[in-house]
Amino acid sequence: MATTQDDVVWLLDVMDGLGITPVLAGGWGVDALAGRQTREHRDLDVLVPESFVAPLVEALIDLSFSISTDWLPVRVELTDERADRHIDIHPAFGDGRQGWWQHGFDGQRFESPQETLTNGTIGGRSVRCFTAAKQLELRQGAPHRPEDLHDIAVLDRLADP
Repeated sequence: MATTQDDVVWLLDVMDGLGITPVLAGGWGVDALAGRQTREHRDLDVLVPESFVAPLVEALIDLSFSISTDWLPVRVELTDERADRHIDIHPAFGDGRQGWWQHGFDGQRFESPQETLTNGTIGGRSVRCFTAAKQLELRQGAPHRPEDLHDIAVLDRLADP
C-alpha cells in the first residue's frame, strides 16, 4: 500500500482548489525537504487550518475517499480503497505569529512556530513543510519503525550541511 508522488500532487491540487495551503509532515515532509522521493509512503500527513478540515473531508469523500480513522480534534485519516491512497489530516490553529499549533492526545498541545516552517519540493512543486530540525524533534520519544529510521537518516544529512 502506497501513496505515490502522483497521488500527493493530485491531493495538493484538490487542496489548492479549496484555497488550502497545507504544511506537509511525516515522510512526505521529509521528502519535500530532500526535493525527491526517498522511500515508499503509506500516506500523506498534512496540517490544514482547522476551518478547512470539514470542506476538505467533504471534497475527498466526494472523490471516493472514506473516513478510516476519526480521532478529531487530533487527526482524521481518509482512505481511497480503489487507488490505495491515504491522507492523514491534522487540524491546525494559527498562533497569531504566522505559526501553528495542533491538539495532541490527553490535552497536549503541539506548537510549530513560524521559524519551524519552510519550503520544500514535491514533483517539482513548491510546498510548505517543517524544517529538518522540527521534523527531527517530532520523531523523538517514540519507538522507531524502519521508515522512521530512514527519515531520521535523511533529516540528519539535511540538518548537517
